[in-house]
Amino acid sequence: GDLCQAITDLAVERDAPFSVGAFRTLNRCLDNAIADAVTEFGTQRDADIALKQSAEANERLGFLVHELRNHLHSATLALAALESGMLPIGGSTGSVLKRSLASMTSLLSRTLGEVRATASELAPPQLISLATFIHDAGNIALLAAKAKGCPFLVAPVDPLLWIRGNRELLLGALINLLQNAFKFTRPHTRVSLSAYAIGDRIAIDVTDHCGGLLPGSGEAMFKPFVQQGEDKSGLGLGLAIARRNVEADNGSLSVRDVPGIGCIFTITLGRFLKP
Repeated sequence: GDLCQAITDLAVERDAPFSVGAFRTLNRCLDNAIADAVTEFGTQRDADIALKQSAEANERLGFLVHELRNHLHSATLALAALESGMLPIGGSTGSVLKRSLASMTSLLSRTLGEVRATASELAPPQLISLATFIHDAGNIALLAAKAKGCPFLVAPVDPLLWIRGNRELLLGALINLLQNAFKFTRPHTRVSLSAYAIGDRIAIDVTDHCGGLLPGSGEAMFKPFVQQGEDKSGLGLGLAIARRNVEADNGSLSVRDVPGIGCIFTITLGRFLKP
Protein backbone atom coordinates (compact mmCIF):
# COMPACT_ATOMS: atom_id res chain seq x y z
CA GLY A 1 0.00 0.00 0.00
CA ASP A 2 2.78 2.45 0.90
CA LEU A 3 4.70 1.59 -2.26
CA CYS A 4 1.63 2.06 -4.45
CA GLN A 5 0.87 5.41 -2.80
CA ALA A 6 4.46 6.59 -3.23
CA ILE A 7 4.45 5.77 -6.95
CA THR A 8 1.13 7.54 -7.60
CA ASP A 9 2.26 10.58 -5.57
CA LEU A 10 5.49 10.72 -7.56
CA ALA A 11 3.51 10.58 -10.80
CA VAL A 12 1.40 13.54 -9.65
CA GLU A 13 4.48 15.55 -8.52
CA ARG A 14 6.16 15.07 -11.89
CA ASP A 15 2.96 15.61 -13.83
CA ALA A 16 3.45 12.22 -15.48
CA PRO A 17 0.51 10.55 -17.20
CA PHE A 18 -0.85 7.79 -14.96
CA SER A 19 -3.98 6.17 -16.33
CA VAL A 20 -6.50 4.06 -14.48
CA GLY A 21 -5.29 1.02 -16.43
CA ALA A 22 -1.69 1.66 -15.38
CA PHE A 23 -2.83 2.04 -11.76
CA ARG A 24 -4.64 -1.30 -11.92
CA THR A 25 -1.59 -2.97 -13.48
CA LEU A 26 0.60 -1.58 -10.71
CA ASN A 27 -1.76 -2.90 -8.01
CA ARG A 28 -1.98 -6.31 -9.66
CA CYS A 29 1.83 -6.60 -9.87
CA LEU A 30 2.19 -5.66 -6.23
CA ASP A 31 -0.56 -8.11 -5.18
CA ASN A 32 1.07 -10.94 -7.12
CA ALA A 33 4.49 -10.15 -5.65
CA ILE A 34 3.10 -10.08 -2.12
CA ALA A 35 1.19 -13.34 -2.69
CA ASP A 36 4.33 -15.05 -4.01
CA ALA A 37 6.36 -13.79 -1.05
CA VAL A 38 3.78 -14.93 1.51
CA THR A 39 3.49 -18.35 -0.18
CA GLU A 40 7.27 -18.81 -0.15
CA PHE A 41 7.44 -17.71 3.49
CA GLY A 42 4.75 -20.26 4.41
CA THR A 43 6.58 -23.01 2.55
CA GLN A 44 9.88 -22.24 4.28
CA ARG A 45 8.19 -21.95 7.67
CA ASP A 46 6.46 -25.34 7.24
CA ALA A 47 9.77 -26.89 6.19
CA ASP A 48 11.54 -25.43 9.24
CA ILE A 49 8.81 -26.71 11.58
CA ALA A 50 8.94 -30.18 10.01
CA LEU A 51 12.72 -30.27 10.34
CA LYS A 52 12.53 -29.21 14.00
CA GLN A 53 9.88 -31.82 14.77
CA SER A 54 11.96 -34.48 13.05
CA ALA A 55 15.03 -33.53 15.09
CA GLU A 56 13.03 -33.63 18.33
CA ALA A 57 11.55 -37.02 17.45
CA ASN A 58 15.02 -38.33 16.60
CA GLU A 59 16.36 -37.09 19.93
CA ARG A 60 13.53 -38.74 21.88
CA LEU A 61 14.10 -41.99 20.01
CA GLY A 62 17.83 -41.75 20.71
CA PHE A 63 17.16 -41.26 24.44
CA LEU A 64 14.90 -44.32 24.48
CA VAL A 65 17.39 -46.53 22.63
CA HIS A 66 20.27 -45.37 24.82
CA GLU A 67 18.44 -46.03 28.10
CA LEU A 68 17.16 -49.43 26.93
CA ARG A 69 20.66 -50.41 25.88
CA ASN A 70 22.05 -49.45 29.29
CA HIS A 71 19.49 -51.55 31.15
CA LEU A 72 19.89 -54.46 28.72
CA HIS A 73 23.66 -54.32 29.12
CA SER A 74 23.37 -54.53 32.92
CA ALA A 75 20.87 -57.40 32.67
CA THR A 76 23.13 -59.28 30.25
CA LEU A 77 26.15 -58.95 32.54
CA ALA A 78 24.12 -60.06 35.55
CA LEU A 79 22.77 -63.08 33.68
CA ALA A 80 26.26 -64.07 32.53
CA ALA A 81 27.50 -63.87 36.13
CA LEU A 82 24.59 -66.00 37.37
CA GLU A 83 25.11 -68.58 34.61
CA SER A 84 28.63 -69.17 35.88
CA GLY A 85 27.04 -70.92 38.86
CA MET A 86 29.23 -69.06 41.33
CA LEU A 87 26.56 -66.62 42.52
CA PRO A 88 23.12 -67.19 44.09
CA ILE A 89 20.08 -65.89 42.24
CA GLY A 90 18.84 -64.31 45.46
CA GLY A 91 22.01 -62.25 45.96
CA SER A 92 23.03 -58.78 44.81
CA THR A 93 23.65 -59.92 41.22
CA GLY A 94 20.13 -61.32 41.05
CA SER A 95 18.87 -57.98 42.34
CA VAL A 96 20.73 -56.19 39.54
CA LEU A 97 19.03 -58.43 36.98
CA LYS A 98 15.63 -57.87 38.54
CA ARG A 99 16.08 -54.10 38.74
CA SER A 100 17.32 -53.87 35.14
CA LEU A 101 14.29 -55.77 33.85
CA ALA A 102 11.97 -53.61 35.97
CA SER A 103 13.61 -50.45 34.61
CA MET A 104 13.15 -51.60 31.03
CA THR A 105 9.49 -52.37 31.75
CA SER A 106 8.97 -48.94 33.29
CA LEU A 107 10.73 -47.18 30.41
CA LEU A 108 8.67 -49.00 27.79
CA SER A 109 5.45 -48.32 29.68
CA ARG A 110 6.16 -44.57 29.75
CA THR A 111 7.05 -44.60 26.06
CA LEU A 112 3.92 -46.52 25.16
CA GLY A 113 1.91 -43.88 27.01
CA GLU A 114 3.50 -41.16 24.89
CA VAL A 115 2.78 -43.09 21.69
CA ARG A 116 -0.86 -43.31 22.73
CA ALA A 117 -0.82 -39.52 23.20
CA THR A 118 -1.83 -39.81 26.83
CA ALA A 119 -0.45 -37.84 29.73
CA SER A 120 2.34 -39.98 31.07
CA GLU A 121 3.19 -38.86 34.57
CA LEU A 122 6.40 -39.81 36.29
CA ALA A 123 6.30 -41.42 39.68
CA PRO A 124 6.02 -38.80 42.45
CA PRO A 125 9.28 -37.79 44.16
CA GLN A 126 10.23 -39.94 47.13
CA LEU A 127 12.74 -39.78 49.94
CA ILE A 128 15.70 -42.01 49.17
CA SER A 129 18.42 -43.26 51.49
CA LEU A 130 21.66 -42.04 49.93
CA ALA A 131 23.60 -45.04 51.27
CA THR A 132 21.12 -47.51 49.73
CA PHE A 133 21.02 -45.54 46.48
CA ILE A 134 24.83 -45.59 46.12
CA HIS A 135 24.92 -49.28 47.11
CA ASP A 136 22.45 -50.18 44.35
CA ALA A 137 24.32 -48.11 41.77
CA GLY A 138 27.58 -49.70 42.87
CA ASN A 139 26.23 -53.23 42.43
CA ILE A 140 25.10 -52.45 38.88
CA ALA A 141 28.40 -50.72 38.00
CA LEU A 142 30.51 -53.51 39.52
CA LEU A 143 29.47 -55.89 36.75
CA ALA A 144 30.54 -53.40 34.09
CA ALA A 145 33.82 -52.79 35.94
CA LYS A 146 34.61 -56.52 35.98
CA ALA A 147 33.76 -56.84 32.29
CA LYS A 148 36.11 -53.92 31.50
CA GLY A 149 38.84 -55.16 33.89
CA CYS A 150 38.72 -51.80 35.64
CA PRO A 151 39.26 -51.32 39.41
CA PHE A 152 36.14 -49.83 40.98
CA LEU A 153 35.95 -48.18 44.40
CA VAL A 154 32.77 -47.15 46.23
CA ALA A 155 33.41 -44.93 49.25
CA PRO A 156 31.35 -45.47 52.44
CA VAL A 157 28.26 -43.24 52.71
CA ASP A 158 26.82 -41.69 55.88
CA PRO A 159 23.59 -43.65 56.57
CA LEU A 160 21.91 -40.49 57.88
CA LEU A 161 21.97 -38.75 54.49
CA TRP A 162 18.82 -38.68 52.37
CA ILE A 163 17.84 -37.24 48.98
CA ARG A 164 14.48 -36.67 47.31
CA GLY A 165 13.47 -37.35 43.74
CA ASN A 166 12.47 -39.93 41.16
CA ARG A 167 14.62 -42.93 41.97
CA GLU A 168 14.57 -44.44 38.47
CA LEU A 169 15.61 -41.19 36.78
CA LEU A 170 18.37 -40.43 39.28
CA LEU A 171 19.69 -43.99 39.18
CA GLY A 172 19.66 -43.87 35.38
CA ALA A 173 21.66 -40.63 35.48
CA LEU A 174 24.27 -42.08 37.83
CA ILE A 175 24.62 -45.31 35.85
CA ASN A 176 25.14 -43.25 32.68
CA LEU A 177 27.98 -41.38 34.38
CA LEU A 178 29.56 -44.61 35.62
CA GLN A 179 29.34 -46.31 32.24
CA ASN A 180 30.84 -43.20 30.64
CA ALA A 181 33.70 -43.39 33.15
CA PHE A 182 34.36 -47.08 32.42
CA LYS A 183 34.28 -46.34 28.70
CA PHE A 184 36.88 -43.57 28.73
CA THR A 185 39.12 -44.27 31.69
CA ARG A 186 42.55 -45.54 30.67
CA PRO A 187 43.08 -49.33 30.69
CA HIS A 188 43.27 -50.77 34.21
CA THR A 189 42.87 -47.39 35.90
CA ARG A 190 40.43 -46.85 38.74
CA VAL A 191 36.93 -45.42 38.64
CA SER A 192 35.51 -44.30 41.97
CA LEU A 193 32.07 -43.38 43.30
CA SER A 194 31.51 -41.26 46.40
CA ALA A 195 28.64 -39.33 47.99
CA TYR A 196 28.76 -36.78 50.79
CA ALA A 197 27.07 -33.71 52.25
CA ILE A 198 28.05 -30.09 51.65
CA GLY A 199 25.87 -27.93 53.87
CA ASP A 200 22.26 -28.41 52.76
CA ARG A 201 23.28 -30.15 49.53
CA ILE A 202 24.35 -33.67 48.59
CA ALA A 203 27.17 -34.26 46.12
CA ILE A 204 27.70 -37.52 44.22
CA ASP A 205 31.08 -37.79 42.47
CA VAL A 206 32.16 -40.15 39.69
CA THR A 207 35.91 -39.94 39.16
CA ASP A 208 37.88 -41.51 36.31
CA HIS A 209 41.40 -41.50 34.88
CA CYS A 210 40.67 -40.60 31.25
CA GLY A 211 43.65 -38.25 31.04
CA GLY A 212 41.66 -35.03 31.26
CA LEU A 213 39.29 -33.12 29.00
CA LEU A 214 39.94 -31.35 25.73
CA PRO A 215 39.99 -27.53 26.02
CA GLY A 216 36.49 -26.09 25.84
CA SER A 217 34.77 -29.48 25.87
CA GLY A 218 33.29 -29.23 29.37
CA GLU A 219 29.79 -28.03 28.39
CA ALA A 220 29.78 -29.32 24.83
CA MET A 221 29.83 -32.94 26.01
CA PHE A 222 26.39 -32.53 27.62
CA LYS A 223 24.73 -31.76 24.27
CA PRO A 224 22.81 -34.60 22.56
CA PHE A 225 24.69 -36.66 19.97
CA VAL A 226 28.05 -35.09 20.82
CA GLN A 227 30.82 -37.70 20.98
CA GLN A 228 34.35 -36.99 22.10
CA GLY A 229 37.31 -39.32 22.20
CA GLU A 230 38.13 -42.20 19.87
CA ASP A 231 35.38 -44.56 21.08
CA LYS A 232 32.28 -43.80 18.97
CA SER A 233 30.37 -46.96 19.88
CA GLY A 234 27.53 -45.06 21.57
CA LEU A 235 25.06 -42.40 20.46
CA GLY A 236 26.54 -39.50 22.39
CA LEU A 237 23.44 -39.28 24.58
CA GLY A 238 24.55 -40.60 27.97
CA LEU A 239 25.60 -37.29 29.48
CA ALA A 240 22.64 -35.42 27.94
CA ILE A 241 20.24 -37.94 29.49
CA ALA A 242 22.04 -37.77 32.83
CA ARG A 243 21.79 -33.99 33.00
CA ARG A 244 18.13 -34.02 31.95
CA ASN A 245 17.25 -36.60 34.61
CA VAL A 246 19.09 -34.75 37.37
CA GLU A 247 17.61 -31.37 36.47
CA ALA A 248 14.12 -32.93 36.50
CA ASP A 249 14.60 -33.28 40.28
CA ASN A 250 15.96 -29.73 40.71
CA GLY A 251 19.54 -30.92 40.80
CA SER A 252 22.59 -30.08 38.72
CA LEU A 253 25.27 -32.03 36.88
CA SER A 254 28.72 -30.60 36.25
CA VAL A 255 32.20 -31.78 35.33
CA ARG A 256 35.57 -30.77 36.72
CA ASP A 257 38.75 -31.37 34.76
CA VAL A 258 41.89 -32.69 36.43
CA PRO A 259 44.47 -32.03 33.68
CA GLY A 260 46.61 -35.00 32.76
CA ILE A 261 44.70 -37.30 35.14
CA GLY A 262 40.97 -37.45 34.49
CA CYS A 263 37.72 -35.75 35.31
CA ILE A 264 35.11 -35.68 38.07
CA PHE A 265 31.40 -35.62 37.27
CA THR A 266 29.31 -34.29 40.14
CA ILE A 267 25.56 -34.63 40.71
CA THR A 268 24.30 -32.09 43.23
CA LEU A 269 20.91 -32.54 44.93
CA GLY A 270 19.06 -31.17 47.93
CA ARG A 271 19.71 -32.74 51.33
CA PHE A 272 16.69 -34.03 53.26
CA LEU A 273 16.04 -35.33 56.76
CA LYS A 274 15.23 -38.95 57.45
CA PRO A 275 11.42 -39.43 57.67
